[in-house]
Amino acid sequence: MRDFSHAKRIVVKVGSSTLTHASGMLNIRCVELLVKVLADIKNSGREVILVSSGAQAVGVGKLGFAEKPHDMPGKQAVAAIGQCELMYIYDKLFSEYNHITAQILLTREDVEDQVRKQNLQNAFLRLLEMRIVPVVNENDSVSTEEIEFGDNDTLSAVVCSLAGADLLIILSDIDGLYDSNPRENPNARLLHQVDELTPEVEQMASGAGSARGTGGMVTKIHAAQIATENGVDMVIMNGANPKKLYNLFEGEELGTYFPAKNRRRAD
Repeated sequence: MRDFSHAKRIVVKVGSSTLTHASGMLNIRCVELLVKVLADIKNSGREVILVSSGAQAVGVGKLGFAEKPHDMPGKQAVAAIGQCELMYIYDKLFSEYNHITAQILLTREDVEDQVRKQNLQNAFLRLLEMRIVPVVNENDSVSTEEIEFGDNDTLSAVVCSLAGADLLIILSDIDGLYDSNPRENPNARLLHQVDELTPEVEQMASGAGSARGTGGMVTKIHAAQIATENGVDMVIMNGANPKKLYNLFEGEELGTYFPAKNRRRAD
């Protein structure tokens, strides 16, 4: 039985496929509702870290481009522009509910270098002590690979480890992990709980990506492996209606649940 009453420090990852319309433009209603729900969850006494994609999409919209640039410098440029706008949106919306945000932009080197990793841990912990909402994204404007962390799925699991989180919630445009691709097989069955990440589970995930995100289900399974091995519960669920987060914390069987191994002890 699911019980997230122990989860006091939560990382919520939201991808581009959830934050944007099919046109690629920002889904303003979804973003506003997501912030409202996260602010309320924080008001209930939990700590919240938001890992958010969407910088490139917002940058493209701000510039009025019909599509994302195809060259790497162009992608980095629109990401730099979009990140400013994205943080402005989050800061404005969270401030309406009396919460302060802080921006943290990461590259792979930041978590692989032990000194920088320790500095990041110190920053996360101090921000949470100050009751701030850290908003995390990959630093796309300087990354040398298109998506180093796999559309922020892997990044969100790494953030859980850095910040000592209890629960990772990945919001996607799909209900969870199915035993086959639901976009191709109408009889695909949603897996409500995955206790072991076997080769069979990885095979189910292959090819079952989201419509607009670049990470797909494979990177979410990779995130589950990192999270659960670090004592963090993880859930993949549909982010179309952020109010469903309330139902999740009330024990409703939403999405796919990956129980932690050697769960952290509550403080």
